[in-house]
Amino acid sequence: MKKYLLDSNILIQAHRMHYPFDVFPSFWSKLINLSENNFILSIDKVKKEICEISNPDNLSNWCMNDIHDTFFVDTSSCVDAYSQIAIWANANTQYTQNAKNEFLQTDLADPWLIAYALKNNCKIVTYENSDPYIKRKIKIPEPCTHFGVEFTTPIQMMRELGDTF
Repeated sequence: MKKYLLDSNILIQAHRMHYPFDVFPSFWSKLINLSENNFILSIDKVKKEICEISNPDNLSNWCMNDIHDTFFVDTSSCVDAYSQIAIWANANTQYTQNAKNEFLQTDLADPWLIAYALKNNCKIVTYENSDPYIKRKIKIPEPCTHFGVEFTTPIQMMRELGDTF
Protein backbone atom coordinates (compact mmCIF):
# COMPACT_ATOMS: atom_id res chain seq x y z
CA MET A 1 0.00 0.00 0.00
CA LYS A 2 1.24 3.48 -0.85
CA LYS A 3 1.95 5.86 1.97
CA TYR A 4 -0.06 9.05 2.16
CA LEU A 5 1.91 12.30 2.12
CA LEU A 6 0.12 15.20 3.81
CA ASP A 7 0.21 18.73 2.41
CA SER A 8 0.45 21.54 4.95
CA ASN A 9 -3.08 22.67 4.10
CA ILE A 10 -4.44 19.41 5.56
CA LEU A 11 -3.00 20.22 8.98
CA ILE A 12 -3.61 23.97 8.83
CA GLN A 13 -7.25 23.74 7.74
CA ALA A 14 -7.94 20.94 10.21
CA HIS A 15 -6.56 23.10 13.01
CA ARG A 16 -8.25 26.35 11.97
CA MET A 17 -11.56 25.18 10.53
CA HIS A 18 -12.58 21.55 10.62
CA TYR A 19 -11.01 19.78 13.62
CA PRO A 20 -9.77 22.25 16.27
CA PHE A 21 -7.71 20.62 19.00
CA ASP A 22 -10.14 21.48 21.80
CA VAL A 23 -13.16 19.99 20.03
CA PHE A 24 -11.69 17.06 18.06
CA PRO A 25 -8.71 15.65 19.96
CA SER A 26 -9.53 12.26 18.43
CA PHE A 27 -8.63 13.59 14.96
CA TRP A 28 -5.13 14.55 16.13
CA SER A 29 -4.73 11.25 17.98
CA LYS A 30 -5.76 9.45 14.81
CA LEU A 31 -3.05 11.23 12.82
CA ILE A 32 -0.46 10.23 15.41
CA ASN A 33 -1.68 6.63 15.24
CA LEU A 34 -1.64 6.57 11.42
CA SER A 35 1.86 8.01 11.47
CA GLU A 36 3.13 5.50 14.01
CA ASN A 37 1.72 2.70 11.84
CA ASN A 38 3.50 4.09 8.75
CA PHE A 39 0.37 4.99 6.79
CA ILE A 40 0.92 8.77 6.70
CA LEU A 41 3.85 11.15 6.72
CA SER A 42 4.79 14.61 5.62
CA ILE A 43 7.98 16.47 4.76
CA ASP A 44 10.41 18.80 6.48
CA LYS A 45 9.22 21.76 4.38
CA VAL A 46 5.66 21.31 5.67
CA LYS A 47 6.94 21.38 9.24
CA LYS A 48 8.90 24.53 8.45
CA GLU A 49 5.79 26.23 6.98
CA ILE A 50 3.81 25.40 10.11
CA CYS A 51 6.41 25.93 12.81
CA GLU A 52 8.30 28.99 11.65
CA ILE A 53 5.65 31.45 12.68
CA SER A 54 6.08 34.40 15.00
CA ASN A 55 3.37 33.28 17.43
CA PRO A 56 3.37 29.54 18.14
CA ASP A 57 -0.10 28.04 18.19
CA ASN A 58 -1.63 24.65 18.98
CA LEU A 59 -0.68 23.28 15.56
CA SER A 60 2.96 24.31 15.70
CA ASN A 61 3.16 22.95 19.26
CA TRP A 62 1.61 19.66 18.10
CA CYS A 63 4.12 19.40 15.25
CA MET A 64 7.02 20.12 17.58
CA ASN A 65 5.94 18.08 20.60
CA ASP A 66 3.24 15.50 19.88
CA ILE A 67 3.81 13.86 16.52
CA HIS A 68 6.99 11.82 16.26
CA ASP A 69 9.95 13.38 14.45
CA THR A 70 9.86 10.61 11.84
CA PHE A 71 6.54 12.00 10.55
CA PHE A 72 8.37 14.89 8.85
CA VAL A 73 10.82 13.25 6.46
CA ASP A 74 13.92 14.90 5.03
CA THR A 75 13.61 15.93 1.38
CA SER A 76 17.30 16.43 0.64
CA SER A 77 17.43 13.14 -1.26
CA CYS A 78 14.80 14.45 -3.71
CA VAL A 79 16.84 17.17 -5.40
CA ASP A 80 16.83 15.28 -8.71
CA ALA A 81 13.02 14.96 -8.71
CA TYR A 82 12.70 18.60 -7.60
CA SER A 83 14.89 19.60 -10.56
CA GLN A 84 12.53 17.80 -12.95
CA ILE A 85 9.58 19.65 -11.45
CA ALA A 86 11.40 23.00 -11.64
CA ILE A 87 12.26 22.39 -15.31
CA TRP A 88 8.61 21.52 -16.02
CA ALA A 89 7.36 24.62 -14.20
CA ASN A 90 9.80 27.00 -15.89
CA ALA A 91 9.11 25.57 -19.35
CA ASN A 92 5.34 25.68 -18.94
CA THR A 93 4.01 28.64 -20.92
CA GLN A 94 0.58 28.49 -19.29
CA TYR A 95 1.71 30.07 -16.01
CA THR A 96 2.78 33.63 -15.35
CA GLN A 97 6.35 34.23 -14.25
CA ASN A 98 5.04 35.25 -10.82
CA ALA A 99 3.24 31.90 -10.52
CA LYS A 100 6.44 30.06 -11.40
CA ASN A 101 8.51 32.14 -8.98
CA GLU A 102 6.03 31.58 -6.16
CA PHE A 103 5.84 27.83 -6.80
CA LEU A 104 9.62 27.47 -6.83
CA GLN A 105 10.36 29.53 -3.71
CA THR A 106 13.14 27.79 -1.81
CA ASP A 107 11.11 26.69 1.20
CA LEU A 108 7.66 26.31 -0.34
CA ALA A 109 6.54 22.78 0.42
CA ASP A 110 4.47 22.10 -2.73
CA PRO A 111 7.19 21.20 -5.26
CA TRP A 112 9.14 19.29 -2.61
CA LEU A 113 6.01 17.37 -1.66
CA ILE A 114 5.56 16.36 -5.29
CA ALA A 115 9.26 15.51 -5.61
CA TYR A 116 9.15 13.29 -2.52
CA ALA A 117 5.97 11.56 -3.71
CA LEU A 118 7.48 11.03 -7.16
CA LYS A 119 10.69 9.56 -5.79
CA ASN A 120 9.04 7.45 -3.06
CA ASN A 121 5.77 6.40 -4.73
CA CYS A 122 3.48 8.18 -2.25
CA LYS A 123 -0.02 9.57 -2.69
CA ILE A 124 -0.36 13.26 -1.81
CA VAL A 125 -3.24 14.32 0.43
CA THR A 126 -4.31 17.90 -0.22
CA TYR A 127 -7.32 20.17 -0.28
CA GLU A 128 -6.12 21.73 -3.54
CA ASN A 129 -8.33 21.04 -6.54
CA SER A 130 -7.23 20.78 -10.12
CA ASP A 131 -7.65 23.97 -12.10
CA PRO A 132 -5.89 23.22 -15.40
CA TYR A 133 -6.60 26.64 -16.95
CA ILE A 134 -5.39 28.84 -14.09
CA LYS A 135 -2.43 31.05 -14.99
CA ARG A 136 -1.63 32.84 -11.75
CA LYS A 137 -0.86 29.82 -9.52
CA ILE A 138 0.62 26.36 -9.96
CA LYS A 139 -1.58 24.09 -7.90
CA ILE A 140 -0.43 20.67 -6.70
CA PRO A 141 -2.77 18.61 -8.93
CA GLU A 142 -1.33 19.94 -12.22
CA PRO A 143 2.31 18.86 -11.74
CA CYS A 144 1.05 15.67 -10.07
CA THR A 145 -0.95 14.83 -13.18
CA HIS A 146 2.01 15.63 -15.42
CA PHE A 147 4.40 13.42 -13.41
CA GLY A 148 1.90 10.62 -12.67
CA VAL A 149 1.77 11.29 -8.92
CA GLU A 150 -1.51 10.31 -7.31
CA PHE A 151 -3.34 12.77 -5.05
CA THR A 152 -6.49 12.62 -2.95
CA THR A 153 -8.49 14.37 -0.24
CA PRO A 154 -8.27 13.57 3.48
CA ILE A 155 -11.75 12.05 3.57
CA GLN A 156 -10.93 9.79 0.61
CA MET A 157 -7.66 8.82 2.32
CA MET A 158 -9.60 7.73 5.41
CA ARG A 159 -12.00 5.74 3.23
CA GLU A 160 -9.12 4.06 1.40
CA LEU A 161 -7.51 3.19 4.73
CA GLY A 162 -10.86 1.91 6.01
CA ASP A 163 -10.38 4.10 9.05
CA THR A 164 -12.75 6.18 11.13
CA PHE A 165 -12.52 8.32 14.22
